[in-house]
Amino acid sequence: MLHGAGGTVMHSLVKNYIVKYFGATANIEVPLEALDDAAVINDIVFKSDSHAVKPIFFAGGDIGCIAVAGTVNDIAVLGAEPYALACGFVLEEGLSLADFERILASMQQTCLKAGVSIVTGDTKVVEKGSLGGCIINTSGIGRRTAALEKNFEVIRKFRSNLKARWVLDSNLRAGDKIVLSGTIGDHGVAVLSAQEGLSFGSNIKSDVQPLNCLIQRLLGEVGGIVAMKDPTRGGLADALNEFSEKSQVGILIHEDMIPVRKDVQAACEMLGLDPLEIGNEGKVVIGVVREKAEETLHLLRTTEEGKNAEIIGEATADFAGVAMQTVVGGKRIISRPVGDPVPRIC
Repeated sequence: MLHGAGGTVMHSLVKNYIVKYFGATANIEVPLEALDDAAVINDIVFKSDSHAVKPIFFAGGDIGCIAVAGTVNDIAVLGAEPYALACGFVLEEGLSLADFERILASMQQTCLKAGVSIVTGDTKVVEKGSLGGCIINTSGIGRRTAALEKNFEVIRKFRSNLKARWVLDSNLRAGDKIVLSGTIGDHGVAVLSAQEGLSFGSNIKSDVQPLNCLIQRLLGEVGGIVAMKDPTRGGLADALNEFSEKSQVGILIHEDMIPVRKDVQAACEMLGLDPLEIGNEGKVVIGVVREKAEETLHLLRTTEEGKNAEIIGEATADFAGVAMQTVVGGKRIISRPVGDPVPRIC
């Protein structure tokens, strides 16, 4: 299970096996071996994503809305506007038509919110007892926008040496600020609660939602954004380590600035989990030039998706890797997790 859980084990599988056979593709602007959230071919952003969350319904969401939002967000964090999806259903024998229709309705609503359409797909049925309900694959395409062009115009005012035309994990430089759009751990704890039948005496719900409209606003109205990730499997810790490794900069975050709901924090302490390593489905981590950090934060806080946003740290040349300034005054190394501690969250 660790091979599909985000973290070091999954990254080793992808790098040492999958990229070995399919990488090194010529004339692709953002290729497979870059291991960004999507690829770029002839200015078209392309992404494929499979969803096997267990259970298929949980507080705040279901496998249908994750299938749409997850793919949309992976396209959006490169700076592109997603506009068309393909969908493949693998249904387990015995899945009720009422549950299937509930999933379809959820996907429709998420598509409407994101402004995308499902335009083609495939359906298969497999034997009972093999899936836990269903698995959904969604693939999507996105395109460059005027907002992305404005974003890079702003970047060029403050940085002359950035060659990239897309918002990539490798674009961070020392001095850039790290902004988090909201509270972490909500989705993973909500799914774990549904998996194990746990109740933490509160109303913890998944944060699953499409973020593409918010991201296009940030790019077009503020600009200066150089890197973005949605911290899904492996959580914030994994996302920050990807930034650090690919950009070859250190990242220092501040414990007292990381937004975590009190009930999520309590649940994590009870279960021995680290909120930094738990997956999210409706948050974005943003690397932005220092001069635009406060403006980015202000716009985020005017939106429903970003009302709990914070500037949580900065990129630095003082050390390699990711570290956290703790509330007691010391520093703690934030390593890439082995995997997400909650299995099958997406």
